[in-house]
Amino acid sequence: MSDIISTVEFNHNGELLATGDKGGRVVIFQREPETKTEPFSQGEYNVYSTFQSHEPEFDYLKSLEIEEKINKIRWLPQQNAAHFLLSTNDKTIKLWKVSERDKRPEGYNLKDEEGRIKDISTVTSLQVPVLKPMDLMVEVSPRRVFANAHTYHVNSISVNSDYETYMSADDLRINLWHLDITDRSFNIVDIKPANMEDLTEVITAAEFHPHHCNLFVYSSSKGTLRLCDMREAALCDKHSKLFEEPEDPSAHSFFSEIISSVSDVKFSHSGRYLLTRDYLTAKVWDLNMERKPLETYQVHDYLRSKLCSLYENDCIFDKFECAWNGSDSVIMTGAYNNFFRMFDRNTKRDVTLEASRESSKPRAVLKPRRVCSAGGKRRKDDISVDSLDFTKKILHTAWHPTENIIAIAATNNLYIFQDKLNSEMH
Repeated sequence: MSDIISTVEFNHNGELLATGDKGGRVVIFQREPETKTEPFSQGEYNVYSTFQSHEPEFDYLKSLEIEEKINKIRWLPQQNAAHFLLSTNDKTIKLWKVSERDKRPEGYNLKDEEGRIKDISTVTSLQVPVLKPMDLMVEVSPRRVFANAHTYHVNSISVNSDYETYMSADDLRINLWHLDITDRSFNIVDIKPANMEDLTEVITAAEFHPHHCNLFVYSSSKGTLRLCDMREAALCDKHSKLFEEPEDPSAHSFFSEIISSVSDVKFSHSGRYLLTRDYLTAKVWDLNMERKPLETYQVHDYLRSKLCSLYENDCIFDKFECAWNGSDSVIMTGAYNNFFRMFDRNTKRDVTLEASRESSKPRAVLKPRRVCSAGGKRRKDDISVDSLDFTKKILHTAWHPTENIIAIAATNNLYIFQDKLNSEMH
C-alpha cells in the first residue's frame, strides 16, 4: 500500500499541486493553460514530475526502522524560474529544486558531442558554443538535507513569511531552521517533562502566521492552541495566548480526551483566524478571543454513538486535516466513506460531498449526500450511519489559494474538483 497519499499541497499560485505518499514518492501535477478551442481544459492538472523523496532507513542506535512515508510537503514562494519545496518523513526534512530545461549547449571546443574530453592537439579552431532547443525536461534535484534534529516523529513543517526560515515540529519539540543552514537548528518549544511518566500532552500540529514572521501557533492532544511570539524569548515555552474551550462536564466520557485532540491547525489567509479540526468538529477561532471558538461546525456528529467501535478499530485516532478557501469564507475537511464536508461561514450552509469514480467524470456535478442516524427516517439517497465504510477516509485535502479548485486524497486516489459556476462544486 505504498501508493496511499499522505499529504497534498498547492503551491502559492496554485499552478502546481504536490502529493506525497507512503512509499516516499512525491508527484507534482501542473495545471494546463486554457486554450480557445477547449475552454474546459483549463484547470486540468497533469503529471509534471515524479521523484523518490525519501527511502526507508534504519536507526542502528535505537534499533528502529524509519518509514519513508512523506508526512508533509510545503512549497517555498517562487523567487525565480525554479520551484522549491520541502518534504519530510518522520525524521528528515529535504529541500528540493524543481526546474525545467528545454535547451542544450552544443559546439564545445574541448568536448565532443558525447561529452568526452578531446585531445587538445586536435583542436585547430575555436567556435562559440550555441544553445539548441530540445524536448522539455523537468529536473528535480536535492539541495539541502536537514537531519538529526528530531528525536520524535515530525508531524509539521511550516515556511515562515520571511522566506528565510522554517520550523519543524515533532511530538514534544519545535525547531527553527534557516533554509541555508543544515547542520544546526534552534529549539523554540520544548514540552518534554524531566520524567516522561509525567507526560500529559503532545504537540499535534504547528504553523507560522502568514504575515507576522515572529508569530506561530501549535496545537496539542489536549485540545488547546498556543500562540507564541518569538520576540518575547528565545525559548517559547511560555505562550502569548492560550485558546481553550472548557469542557461541558455533562458531556464527559471515556473518549472525551481522545476526541478533543486537535489534529490540524491552519491560519486563515488574512491571519485573523485559526481553523482547527478535532475528531468530531471543525472550529474557527478569532486571534483576539481566547476563551471559546467563534464558530463550531459538526463534521459527523452521528458518530457520537459509535465511538466505542471506532476506538476498537483505531479509527478514533485518525488525523483529519482542514483547509480554508482563498477568501476565508468557506472551510473544508474530510470524513469517512470518502465523504468531505464544506461549511460556508457567511450563510451557515453546509454540504456533504463524495469523492468517487462516478463523481470524477469530466463535468459531472457532485450530488450532496446525507447520513442519517441508525433508526432515523431515511430519504431515497440517504446513507445509514451503520453502512458507512470506515476504511475509506479523507484525511488530506487542499484548496487552491485563489480559485474554487480543491484536491481530495482518498487513500490512493487524488480527486480534483473545480467549480465552473459559483453555486455548486463541479
